[in-house]
Amino acid sequence: MKLGEVERLRGELVEFVADVCGSLPRRDQRRWGECYLRGLMLDGRRKSIQPMAERLPDGNMQALQQFANQPP
Repeated sequence: MKLGEVERLRGELVEFVADVCGSLPRRDQRRWGECYLRGLMLDGRRKSIQPMAERLPDGNMQALQQFANQPP
């Protein structure tokens, strides 16, 4: 999926993340969960943190790495 396509689906994705990540205690965890899912949806062969963070306009490699490696 291209970035524009993912952005058009962002409202629906936010609702989905609210259901899936609603039990996460902190707002920043939910935020980075939504960012991580958008990264997974984007085109690109590598779905590791660094390439995903580079493809996302609000991607932050350190925050995404912390989200993926230190789940609550």
